[in-house]
Amino acid sequence: MKRNPVIPFAIIAVLGILAMIVLSIVGLDQQDKIANGDEHQEDTVSSDPEEIVQSCIGCHGTDLGGGSGGQPSLQKVGSKYSEEEILDIINNGIEGTAMMGGIVPPEEAEVLAKWLAEKK
Repeated sequence: MKRNPVIPFAIIAVLGILAMIVLSIVGLDQQDKIANGDEHQEDTVSSDPEEIVQSCIGCHGTDLGGGSGGQPSLQKVGSKYSEEEILDIINNGIEGTAMMGGIVPPEEAEVLAKWLAEKK
């Protein structure tokens, strides 16, 4: 008995159309919730410097002892820079180096700067 080669493609097409309809309905529902402010958004700003510093370990090393590309150690950065200077570096970076600013949100940058300033 011969099978019709078009049937599998038709089944896939129907399933694809149904998936698009379902996803569209779900998306419209979420769009309405967001527009009406019904969906509460979690505060994603962390106040734990140990958690925030995770964005730094890629360059400065897991123990903040310096990265493989010559990035400086942050273990005693508080003895070199004040809290305000560290905050400025976190927010604006250091021109001519790999340290770019804005890696962490400003609220987290303040927490991180305070924590790093205590490392002497």
